[in-house]
Amino acid sequence: MDYHTFVDQVGQRTGAPAAQAVELTRAVLETLAERLTGGEVLDLAVQLPAQLQGVLKPGPDNEAAQRLAAAEFVTRVAARAHVDEAAAHGAVRAVFITLREAISGGEFDDVAVQLPRDYRELVEPALAPGSALRRP
Repeated sequence: MDYHTFVDQVGQRTGAPAAQAVELTRAVLETLAERLTGGEVLDLAVQLPAQLQGVLKPGPDNEAAQRLAAAEFVTRVAARAHVDEAAAHGAVRAVFITLREAISGGEFDDVAVQLPRDYRELVEPALAPGSALRRP
């Protein structure tokens, strides 16, 4: 999936105009990069369009995953994207669904497995029919 299609899909799913869809996408991916281990961030980044890869590059401060509850994840997205938490919640779900379409199923499963149970409501809409969210 190319960059414009990715952002367009997020915009359609959130009802946001194009510029805001870009901001929402970046906010969700930046926050996701903080929540995943550095190696998983790199694995995910290589499957995304070049314009989104830079958002996901791990730095020395995020080699280990930050422990973020789902509510804190949504709060960070809201702050980054300058939207309320309801809009951020919808954006997180929209980006996860779009990620599921844009990357391999195995990679999406690798991402989903790193998220705790309280993320289920955010991630479940993106899971393929019949899939179960595995837990370590």
